[in-house]
This record gives sequence, C-alpha cells and structure tokens, in this order.
Amino acid sequence: MAGLECSRRVRPMALIAFLFAFFTTGSSTAQVPLLMWSNDGLPQLASPAAGHITSREQLSAYLSSALGSGPHTVLLLLQDKLSKDDFTVFGGVFGNKQDSAFQNLEAALHSSSSSLVLPALAWPESSALPALLQEQLGVSPLLVDLDTLSQLNLSASVSNLLLINLPSHTGSYESRKEVLHRNDEMIGEVMSIMKAKNVPYTAIYTGLQPSRVISEMSMSSQPVGRTLLQNVDVKPPIMFNANNTPCIMLWAQSLNVSFTGGSQWTDFALQTPSLTGSQCNGSSSLLVLTYPNATLSFAMSRQFYSVSARNWFTLDSVQLQFSGQTASFIGSRGIYAPAEYSFHCESVSSFRDALLVPNNTNQNTSQWMVNFVDFQIQGFGVSNGNFSYASDCAGFFSPGIWMGLLTSLLMLLILVYGLHMIMQLNTMDRFDDPKGPSISVPQSE
Repeated sequence: MAGLECSRRVRPMALIAFLFAFFTTGSSTAQVPLLMWSNDGLPQLASPAAGHITSREQLSAYLSSALGSGPHTVLLLLQDKLSKDDFTVFGGVFGNKQDSAFQNLEAALHSSSSSLVLPALAWPESSALPALLQEQLGVSPLLVDLDTLSQLNLSASVSNLLLINLPSHTGSYESRKEVLHRNDEMIGEVMSIMKAKNVPYTAIYTGLQPSRVISEMSMSSQPVGRTLLQNVDVKPPIMFNANNTPCIMLWAQSLNVSFTGGSQWTDFALQTPSLTGSQCNGSSSLLVLTYPNATLSFAMSRQFYSVSARNWFTLDSVQLQFSGQTASFIGSRGIYAPAEYSFHCESVSSFRDALLVPNNTNQNTSQWMVNFVDFQIQGFGVSNGNFSYASDCAGFFSPGIWMGLLTSLLMLLILVYGLHMIMQLNTMDRFDDPKGPSISVPQSE
C-alpha cells in the first residue's frame, strides 16, 4: 500500500499542491489526482514512495479496508477532466491565497476527521471507480444533483452511493479557472447539505481523465543517474562511545584485505564488528573492530605543533589479525588532519600510492595487502554523532591541473618567442631607385 497517503488532518491547499507537484512521476502513464475525506474516520496508511503511481489493485485494497465493514454513504464527485496542474496553478500557491479556486474543497478537507491524498492515480483506472465502489458497497450508484440531494432521506443504517457530476472546463486560462471555481462552489453546497443531514459520509473528488497529459520517458526501464536520498541505503558509520559520548567515528565503503597477493579479497565492511577493546582520551585513540575471524585496529594520536600553532591528529598504525596471523602497517605519510577535523581519502592502501607502509618488524606483513575505499576516520573532537569537516588526502595539483599548467606554459613560450622574433625585424637602410640609370655590365669577348 505504498501508493497511498493518509493524514489525520489536511493542511491548506498550498500543501496539497506541493504534494501533487512533489509526487509527479516520470512515466508516460497518464494519472489523475484523487482526494478522499470523511467525517467518520479513514484507516491510517504509510506514506507513499516518491513518484509512485497508485494502481487499481492498491486502491481496491484500501477501499476494502475503509468501506468493507458496515454501511457507508459515499459521495463521488466526478469531474470530466482533472490534473495535478489544476491545484498548482489555480490553488493560490503562487499568488494570493484568497484567489484560490478550491477554497470550499480546502475547508472541507481541513474540517474532516481524516483524509486521503492520491497525487497520481493510474488512468483509465479512475473511470472504473464507480464500478469499484459499487462492488465494495453492494449498491448501484445514484446520479443526483443539488436539489435531489437536499430532498433525499439518507440513513446511516444502509449504504448509499451518490454520484455527482461536475462540469468540465475548456482550454482557456480564464474559463478553466472559472469552471473550477464554480465546481468548488458546488462542492461547498454539497458539504453544507450533508452537514445539515448529520449523516456519516465519505466524499471522493477525482476526474474521469487528466486535463493535461505530459508524456515522458519511463524511468522504470531506464538507468537512473540520481535517486532521492530517502531511497538510498547508506550504512551508518561505526561509532565508539566513551561515557555515553561519541569519541571515535569511522566509515568506509569497503575494508578490503588480501593475503594471496590480491587474487582474493575479503571485505569486512559488509560485517558488523564488535568494538570491545576500543578506548580514547585527550591524546590517543584506539578503535578495535572485532569480526568473527579477524580484528582490525586503528591507533591514532594527537599532538600540538608549534609551527602551525594547533593540534593535529595522525593515524599512526593499522594492525590486522586474521587466521592466526598478525600484520601491521604504519601511516607514515599523508594520514593526518587538524585535531578538530576528520580525515577522508578515496583510497587508503598499502600497494598503490601507498599511505600505509608495511611494518618491517613483522615478517608476515609483506604478504598482506589492504585497501580501504572511501575511507573517513575521526579520533578526536567528535560532536553530535557527525563527522567534522573533512581534510582530504587529494592534492591540490591534480594531473589535470598539471597538464593545463604545462600546456599554458608551452603556449606562452611560443607567444614570447614569436614576439621576440617580430621585435628583431629591422628596416633596410638602402633601396634601389627604379627611375635611375640602369646598371650596365660590359661584356668582354
């Protein structure tokens, strides 16, 4: 039932229009909005996933839970054409709220005990809504107008399905808004009549077809380049608390370890470790990650450097215990940051641009390889359970920057050489006079 949204109390029309705009789907399937409210209560449902199109099966399941037990009086307000754009353009969202074309509808939603908002109901599923309600209630729909509705004798002991057709609109902006406003006035009169009858009811407002269909490429069969953060499964960082206070944090996309020269890797980031043995104080921190068959230890220290007049922390060593063997690596270069920062690096490895150097005192270390991908660690100054600003290991002058600088320097040298050659050109100090006597060269026989 992920395509349904239910709230105990509906907010103003600006929120409804925002919901419709937010849940706009990237599909070629046409949709119509559906609003449902009741003075007798509706079942609560989980919030829908963004971009979801409610199918007939999902709507039928919800109607079965909402109308399945006991008699119900249902008012079906059918408009020939209705779209999400009607609420965003004519709902007073971008202008004066008093100029909204849905003031009575907003008041009905606001005063109801519970409501349901379906921003995208699959069309032509909405055209089968009367038959779906007839199946749920077990009664045939009765087409009524305002006069007939006011004269009906409704009873809460029997089910009633009342169908009220609302006029459709034309294509122009003014006439469309006027018709929507007139339909809203009809909805207000219907609500006044039902309030006077004092009968529990459920009202549904939707359209037989969308007033505007925007065809877009279906995203269900295309690779998605960017997804909503709420749908991305991001694992939380590893956090060690001392005296109920966050002390050490570590996050990595993968913690790869290999004993066979890189032919076979083990990723410990896929497992949940125990932090037994970890400790921290003002000058040193030790993070111990204990797995079922291995242990990773990160030793860090903090020290004041008078040259920079600030405290810095360094990752001094990484120790690995796996299958009864022990290997240790020294963070000899590059793994440091200001004490109040965290350290981040895209790759921390012992074999390629190595930031971790095997410790020669341990003979087994040379047989091991480690590679930590998207690695971030902070051993001091952790606050609010979040990483501090990250000091990245990437150098300022990347290969691309160096290539650009060298190319620019080469072009500058060519330009300087050309200017130098032009400045060395001299004007000739003697010229031949074409009007003077010609030069005769005597010939000897």
